[in-house]
Amino acid sequence: MINVLIVDDSAFMRNTLASMISEDPEIKVIGIARNGVEAVEKVALLKPDIVTLDIEMPKMNGIEALKLIMSTNPVPVLMVSSLTTDDAKITLEALEIGAVDFIPKNLSDLSVNIVKIRALLIEKIKSIGKRGLPLFKKRYSPKKLEMPGGNDYTSHRKINIVAIGSSTGGPKALQNIITSLPKDFPVPILIAQHMPPVFTGPFAERLNQISAVEVKEAEHGEPIKKGVVYIAPGKGHMSVARKKITETTISITENRKEYIYKPSVDELMLSVVEYFSGHVLGVILTGLGNDGLQGMKKIKDSGGRTIAESEATCVVYGMPKAVVESGLADKIVPIDEIAGEIINSV
Repeated sequence: MINVLIVDDSAFMRNTLASMISEDPEIKVIGIARNGVEAVEKVALLKPDIVTLDIEMPKMNGIEALKLIMSTNPVPVLMVSSLTTDDAKITLEALEIGAVDFIPKNLSDLSVNIVKIRALLIEKIKSIGKRGLPLFKKRYSPKKLEMPGGNDYTSHRKINIVAIGSSTGGPKALQNIITSLPKDFPVPILIAQHMPPVFTGPFAERLNQISAVEVKEAEHGEPIKKGVVYIAPGKGHMSVARKKITETTISITENRKEYIYKPSVDELMLSVVEYFSGHVLGVILTGLGNDGLQGMKKIKDSGGRTIAESEATCVVYGMPKAVVESGLADKIVPIDEIAGEIINSV
């Protein structure tokens, strides 16, 4: 049984979340809190397996409550975020502090997709609640990362591009990696992180501010440059296209119904292999489901290299597990070692 504490100042939202998740026999709502003060008290008293935490609340807001919870009684926290730019920025701050993921606050209004939303919410709560908090270690210093290391990949071809896929727990994992890369990183990095449209721009801006490499939200038609990190916009799927023999550009398509998750990791990786066959490094990080499995297989089959995040540091061991169990991972390493592996591979 997964015990959940719901924290929200809106009675409507508390009731909506409770009714949605209580339909699953493995989930039990053991308490509610109407503000941050009550949240901190009830986390200590009830010891929930997971908490849903609103951002804007009276007495104590979600960020203040999260800081106290993570410092006194650490527990997996899902932020309940409105799909606005301001809330997106606050939610990204919450993920840095220790929240594992977020859910959209306007989920109760999406009556057309209510079944899909309910299923995803339940899957997140069960997957995260059963695992608890991931085992993050202290991140490597950039100085250590610049030191060359061993290279025992099955392929020894030159890597010309890096493609990374992530989902639940991905923002924190990606920050760990991207902020560890040196300014003179020699190849482009393309990232598909499952995230709503309003989040990807602020996420790219935040990473750009704290990283040595340039990080930006990808734009349709722009040429790919060495040493730049491109975050796929949440409004569609990112792929690459060859305009000239010497110029590869970004392509953003919004209507690709064959992909469940947006932006799709498979769409990104499959297109990258088409133009950089044998010279791609594919990296799959924490997340639900198996998006990226087809792409990682294509990278491996074409003679490229593959890395999967190990179970110990994943918020949800779904996407990497699918790759590992299919025998497609050259290396399986914890998140704090992946930046070093990427640097050593290029």
